[in-house]
Amino acid sequence: MLDALKKEITYIKGVGPKRAELYAKLGIRDAFDLLCHFPRDYIDYSSWVPIKDAPADAPCCVKAKLVKKLAPAFIRKGLTVYKALLTDGEDDLTLIIYNAEYQFRSLSDGKEYILSGRVTGNLVRREISSPLILPADSPDLIQPVYRLTEGLSQNMIRQNIHTVLDSIGGDIFEPLPPEIMHRYSLCSLDYALENIHFPRDSHALSLAKRRLVFDELLTLRLGMTLLRLKGLKATGCRMDPRDISDYYSSLPFELTSCQRRAIEDCCGDMCRTFPMNRLVQGDVGSGKTAVAAGAACFAVRNGYQTALMAPTEILAAQHYETLSGFLEPLGIKVALLTGSLTPKKKSALKEQVKNGEYQVVVGTHALVQQTTEFHRLGLVITDEQHRFGVGQRDGLAAKGENPHKLVMSATPIPRTLAMMIYGDLDLSVLDELPKGRKPVKTYAVTGKLRERAFGFVRDRLDEGRQAYIVCPMIEENDQELQSVKEYAQRLETNDFRGYRVGLLHGRMSAADKEKVMRRFKDHELDLLVSTTVVEVGVDVPNAAVMLIENADRFGLSQLHQLRGRVGRGSFESSCILVTDNPTEESVKRLKILSSTPDGFKVSEEDLKLRGPGDFFGSRQHGLPALKIADMSSDTELLRLAQSAADSITSSDPELTRPEHAGLRELAERLFEDNKE
Repeated sequence: MLDALKKEITYIKGVGPKRAELYAKLGIRDAFDLLCHFPRDYIDYSSWVPIKDAPADAPCCVKAKLVKKLAPAFIRKGLTVYKALLTDGEDDLTLIIYNAEYQFRSLSDGKEYILSGRVTGNLVRREISSPLILPADSPDLIQPVYRLTEGLSQNMIRQNIHTVLDSIGGDIFEPLPPEIMHRYSLCSLDYALENIHFPRDSHALSLAKRRLVFDELLTLRLGMTLLRLKGLKATGCRMDPRDISDYYSSLPFELTSCQRRAIEDCCGDMCRTFPMNRLVQGDVGSGKTAVAAGAACFAVRNGYQTALMAPTEILAAQHYETLSGFLEPLGIKVALLTGSLTPKKKSALKEQVKNGEYQVVVGTHALVQQTTEFHRLGLVITDEQHRFGVGQRDGLAAKGENPHKLVMSATPIPRTLAMMIYGDLDLSVLDELPKGRKPVKTYAVTGKLRERAFGFVRDRLDEGRQAYIVCPMIEENDQELQSVKEYAQRLETNDFRGYRVGLLHGRMSAADKEKVMRRFKDHELDLLVSTTVVEVGVDVPNAAVMLIENADRFGLSQLHQLRGRVGRGSFESSCILVTDNPTEESVKRLKILSSTPDGFKVSEEDLKLRGPGDFFGSRQHGLPALKIADMSSDTELLRLAQSAADSITSSDPELTRPEHAGLRELAERLFEDNKE
């Protein structure tokens, strides 16, 4: 990269130490960061309208000549109002500026200006207050609008960026090889940086944005590949092919073709020199645990132990039950290690794990404690990757000799996006539901139909089925918890009097949650009122209906996860989404969920509606923050960048060739502040 771009922001002409501190708040440390502080919007002064056509009190641009400046009016101490009269030859306009004497003085009688703001008043007298003003003969009629922090103005940023671009003089480094630029019809980087900040016209802006979005997505993909290569150390757990056909034949159901393929992928990976690093991604109920059990069976047949780490005790207990059912008939012993065991039981169990008496160990974060040792750990499985910090995952892996890693995720993500997000993992997608699973019928209703919906739930309970009613808690505070408790009590004494009603919420201890879920599973409860902790609850095949209150307060993907708690048995199941806030947006979102049972389609729509920031929560997947690309709308460029990255890394995986030096530097720079 050019040395000029590495210059610290303090030493750029016109910046200095004080302004550099302000830039630091925006994450801008050097000239390159400044050039990558892309505009969040633009004001197009070339699209002006005559004064008479200016919409009432709506943003617009008008073009007019300054006729006369009026004398300043001193309203009170600290407030001076400056006015001027302008005309476009047909209509007049009064310009009003508050306290900005310097700006007012810079305006000249007889000169034409374009003003951006809101025109108010009536047909007789029109005025515009505190507009942005640009001389009509300015060469830059499309002006950038930047994200600011207090103390920095739009003009300051524009001037500083101009200074950097002038100092480079069009001689910026070009990280892309010529054949990539030609193949994907991309403009040069210097043209892109010039026109993203100071576009000549809308076409130039479009070309610039296309190039910079492509670069960012390509760099992200290459960075993920480099991260992966850094983690490639030979495994001490290389396995040999083993026959696990008895695992398949012992199951009480037939695996889908994608489940078998995923197990074969895992077994193949574990026979390589380098450790497996695979993500099994599937919709709710697609049978990921059966895949994990198949991989564990293969590891055991090779003489290795498997550890499965789940984010909660409820989920760990569910995995323990499922894996025990799958593996113990084959003579494979499974243990459950959680924080709620008594010290005596925990100590005894850890000793048995250390001696190799248990071949599969399921647990929570108790698995990564220093006192937990394994006899011969060869496979580490984590459920829902984003719920664990990288330290916990690595801590578990450190208990073996660079063991194989398998990650299970029930969050369906569009495939192209998943390959970008989990670029350091191989991907197996479970996109078929197991045979016999019926899709959950989903209905969206307003609060007016709540009583009717309760009647529908009672009918299912009278048939011997069970039901969930889910309430959102935005914050786990006392006030919201109290309202959930009161709601559950109201249901028990009114609409569901005579039925056995239980309550489950996040403030309960793990033991109490476990107790309630156990009672529900054993059908000691008919109806479970719950906050979203039920999202990762125990399978209850007899639960055939879920009613979700205030469904508009959830994301689509979360609603889809919740409805996956029903429909796990042989009965027809339903999910009723109730909203007391039927806005146009919430109706549109809930209709999407009602129209498809496919979690991948739901996730695509969720991504479009919410954007990746909200979709993934607080950057839970460890991705660097993107500055210009939008993974929900730039899908075509995402596909092209993926293709370009694959063609580059197929011949030069570590980007060591001279023509890839710039790309390597950009990739390392993108990840340097994002060590995870």
